[in-house]
Amino acid sequence: MPSKSKKIHKSSHAAMKYILVTGGVISGIGKGIIASSVGTILKSCGLHVTAIKIDPYINIDAGTFSPYEHGEVFVLDDGGEVDLDLGNYERFLDIRLTKDNNLTTGKIYQSVINKERRGDYLGKTVQVVPHITDAIQEWVMRQARISVDDDGVEPQVCVIELGGTVGDIESMPFIEAFRQFQFKVKRENFCNIHVSLIPQPSTTGEQKTKPTQNSVRELRGLGLSPDLIMCRCSTPLETAVKEKISMFCHVEPTQVICVHDVSSVYRVPLLLENQGVVSYFCQRLNLPVEMRPRKMLTKWKEMADRSDRLLEHVSIALVGKYTKLSDSYTSVIKALEHSALAINHKLEVKYIDSADLESTTLQDEPVKYHEAWQKLCSSHGVLVPGGFGVRGTEGKMQAISWARKQNKPFLGVCLGMQLAVCEFARNVLGWEDANSTEFNPESKHPVVIDMPEHNPGQMGGTMRLGKRRTIFKSNTSVLRKLYGDLEYVEERHRHRFEVNPELKHHFEKKGLQFVGQDEEGERMEVIELEGHGYFVGVQYHPEFTSRPIKPSPPYFGLLLAAAGKLQSYLAKGCRLSPRDTYSDRSGSSSPEVEISELRFPSL
Repeated sequence: MPSKSKKIHKSSHAAMKYILVTGGVISGIGKGIIASSVGTILKSCGLHVTAIKIDPYINIDAGTFSPYEHGEVFVLDDGGEVDLDLGNYERFLDIRLTKDNNLTTGKIYQSVINKERRGDYLGKTVQVVPHITDAIQEWVMRQARISVDDDGVEPQVCVIELGGTVGDIESMPFIEAFRQFQFKVKRENFCNIHVSLIPQPSTTGEQKTKPTQNSVRELRGLGLSPDLIMCRCSTPLETAVKEKISMFCHVEPTQVICVHDVSSVYRVPLLLENQGVVSYFCQRLNLPVEMRPRKMLTKWKEMADRSDRLLEHVSIALVGKYTKLSDSYTSVIKALEHSALAINHKLEVKYIDSADLESTTLQDEPVKYHEAWQKLCSSHGVLVPGGFGVRGTEGKMQAISWARKQNKPFLGVCLGMQLAVCEFARNVLGWEDANSTEFNPESKHPVVIDMPEHNPGQMGGTMRLGKRRTIFKSNTSVLRKLYGDLEYVEERHRHRFEVNPELKHHFEKKGLQFVGQDEEGERMEVIELEGHGYFVGVQYHPEFTSRPIKPSPPYFGLLLAAAGKLQSYLAKGCRLSPRDTYSDRSGSSSPEVEISELRFPSL
């Protein structure tokens, strides 16, 4: 025990190390995965790492975005609705962030304007420089010191990802803030990674360096010099191209890192580590790390190797509204992948636009209709994720009805659970107009109702958000067993509507059991259907806390059931067969933990 308190003491006095990740040429280049991977390899050296994502848009948070606009909205323990990159940080680094780890132009301007209204600037003209840039620096320095690990130790390294591309008009104040910041915190405590695209036109197949040269020139013109240039390319960088970038961008060839396309994201930390990124950081930032043998990333290598050699397939039909953009369901897909990997199966996600399952599509576009049903019927399991709005809800209910009648493994998340209740009310209880008041306020059987806290006037931040407790009401619940027979779990929520508690007894009489409820017993959190292989609905979003080596239990149950392994898993007391467990030599991403078998976290 004394050693731990010494550790806290040591890290609280050491200088914080900052690594800024900027991007050039195009957005969506993979800065989030690279920032997460840098954090991962530093964390596997025994350092405590935190992460901050900067989004230059004026929205206060990501809560009101359409998933088509910016991908999914990721929800944190404290209810913060943030950019999906924070999900990558949490999954890669196994940390828990807060809403202040996502910084937006809106948040900065709001804080400065509030100060101005209070009179904090005492008659000064409030300007972008110095007031906005100072506020950015103060926010980063304050947030970097907040612990994100369970042990409460203050971080030693902060990875900061600046969204967008260098040269965007909206990111200028942030670039200027970091130009000043590098002198404020001293050179040995700050370094910059610039992520750039190396295009390879199909006509010649030649790797082009000009976009990177231009991007780095622009960054240097704004006062920041990249320490590492990470080149995103489809095939490994040729030596001549590497040398050309080194010459024109004023860095050593060893500072040009190739991040080519790989078979799985688990390979990215290995790719960076193989190119000496850790040793570069150790000397450049003077990090307190004893260079250990390469064993530190065994866990990642094992996961990557396993995902490459999977032979058995399992397919899940994802029936949703935003299926044209897979980023809309990033966490859901990751949760499915973590679970599939844990049982040694290769995952195939079949995206189905729920509107295509409806009878109107049969009249207008019969081919689309039959293709959608073909996909659904050929899947091993069905998942209906969360969502908002009425479009496609009838199609989702038809998919749920099919899964219920055909004894297909089914998981409904948030809206998916609510629609499962509506479907059951219509087709089993015989309430033909049963619906959610979100879609039909006039329904005679409002089985899903508006919540008391909901303020209909405002869209932003009016939902039930963040970590809440769910208490299991049944000892025989499948989900309870999957969670490790816990009395309660704490999961993240994001919803406005909920199942009408007054109608609960009608459902339970017919076999739809509400096995999980909130602490007051007023909110219905988990449903399970008696006599069905796996028919589960959860009001919360378990995908947000799924980790590569600790899959989310509701998703894990779906994959086990889809692969026909659920009953044997439950019979073995929720233990996997030796073939499916991770080896005990796979050094975990958190320094003192050895993983000997797949265990769920004690919540």
